[in-house]
Amino acid sequence: MMVPEVYMETPICLINNRPDGKLVTEERAMRLLLGIRQPVVVVAIVGLYRTGKSYLMNRLAGKGKGFPLGATVQGKTKGIWMWCLPHPRRPDHTLVLLDTEGLGDVQKGDTQNDSWIFALAILLSSILVYNSMGTIDQVALENLHYVTELTKKIHIKSSSCCQEQENSAEFVRFFPAFIWAVRDFTLKLEIDGRPISEDEYLENALKLEHGNTEQIQRCNMPRLYIRKFFPSRKCFTFDRPANKRKLQRLEELEEEDLEPDFLEPVTTFCEHIWNTSRPKTVPGGRVVSGTMLTHLAKSYVEAINSGQIPCVENAVQALAKIENAAAVREAISRYEELMEKRMKLSIEGLEELLRAHAMSEREATGVFMTRAFGDHIAKFQTELAQTLFQKKKEFCERNEQESLNRCHTVLMDLSQELEDGIAKGIYSVPGGYQQFLGKQREIEEKYRLVSGRGIQAEKALEGFLKSKKSVAESILQMEKTLSNKEKEIEAERARVQEAQLQQLLIEQETAKWTQMVEDQKRSYEEQRRQLQEKREREKRAWQQETEWMMEQKFMEQRRLLEEGFHQTASKLKSEIKHLEENNAWHT
Repeated sequence: MMVPEVYMETPICLINNRPDGKLVTEERAMRLLLGIRQPVVVVAIVGLYRTGKSYLMNRLAGKGKGFPLGATVQGKTKGIWMWCLPHPRRPDHTLVLLDTEGLGDVQKGDTQNDSWIFALAILLSSILVYNSMGTIDQVALENLHYVTELTKKIHIKSSSCCQEQENSAEFVRFFPAFIWAVRDFTLKLEIDGRPISEDEYLENALKLEHGNTEQIQRCNMPRLYIRKFFPSRKCFTFDRPANKRKLQRLEELEEEDLEPDFLEPVTTFCEHIWNTSRPKTVPGGRVVSGTMLTHLAKSYVEAINSGQIPCVENAVQALAKIENAAAVREAISRYEELMEKRMKLSIEGLEELLRAHAMSEREATGVFMTRAFGDHIAKFQTELAQTLFQKKKEFCERNEQESLNRCHTVLMDLSQELEDGIAKGIYSVPGGYQQFLGKQREIEEKYRLVSGRGIQAEKALEGFLKSKKSVAESILQMEKTLSNKEKEIEAERARVQEAQLQQLLIEQETAKWTQMVEDQKRSYEEQRRQLQEKREREKRAWQQETEWMMEQKFMEQRRLLEEGFHQTASKLKSEIKHLEENNAWHT
């Protein structure tokens, strides 16, 4: 099914940050996201206010204007703003850019509000860009203190006997890739006279300080949390885009007005995100569409406003119920659409109808399996199977009725001469009974030559002959060319013929129900097979995801050992063990 691309000329507010500190999802943005059935790649940018975040996002959108820029010390973006565009490198994907309110705005004076904006950016994105100015030094790291509060702002499970262990081991499963964008960077990328890459610059800045003093522990805290929660991380450095006077009208500048030392890394930055970005997923590897992102945003914001900690498990379970119910409706709609097309091809018999049902059911179930996810998928699949069974019965009944209507019309046309003869009394004369029987046989023979009579052909014929039974008996009694004995023989012959036709109908009905039972067995096996295949795919995705997480943990453990932090490295063992046990449970 083709899904239309979404294009927005300008960004709109996704989550409004009201003056009283309450966060509110904007209905216009929610409606727009609801219409995006494509997978979404969500890039969110966070950082201190007035550091050029919006301009960088406009470049990612391939535009010079879009997210509002400010030329004063006052922050322009409030809340979280959204821009949805066709992904430049991934067909059938939508690029969702989220520009967040600047952190640390002195006019706001509410650090808790900043923490929630930061947490929402992480919860909703597949790539998180942290934008800072100057260099990655202790001040820059301390400005990123929000990362140290994440275990207090985000929960993975609704209940956990060991929340801290859960946070350490499982946060990586849904955390976005991390990019540190260093703006107005003018230093040489060198260490001890040796040239280094931007990524090496970041890793060097994240090295832990040795010592056990409170000050060292405080210094190490943001480094440790970034390393724990963002194993996939990258760094880009940018010179100033233009001189101070030009910066005040940055939106109006052409490419030739910008500094080459700024343009080159910006191009590399954009290409990296466009080429390597993955769609937003929830734990288990389930790819998120715009529709799903809508429900996640609402769920998280509602939790924050109610004074609760946003819980990924609760949000995903609620999302699964919504998506699974929608998957059932979509599958049923697809089944009805396919059956209507196939019914127009004039289905003759039950076997053909059941074959059409099987093909339609298989495709409809595939539609359901593509969209549905979560632990309770079997419950919704059962609901789908029951509904499809009922729909099959309805199509069978409709097909039978259409067959009856067709056959009645044919018999009415063929018997018009017979009806006229009965009305005129031409069979109420000597020899009339044989004429009547001959006319009936002629009608029956012509009737059997008509194509497209359908599944109720014999039943319609039986009804027609039954309707003429009293007329036949009356004509037989008036027949003067036959003796009483011959009339008895003829009456018995008619009864035998009627019984034979009824027996044929019974046999057809028995065969019909045998076919229906066999088809239901086939349907059960097909449903079971598709569910098993889906569970196998999900299990493999979970295992691959967990193996990647374990690999990242092992790499971090090696780095800590190389840096001489043996005690900190040993703590990762419990996290790795937790992941191994989790992976074994899903095997």
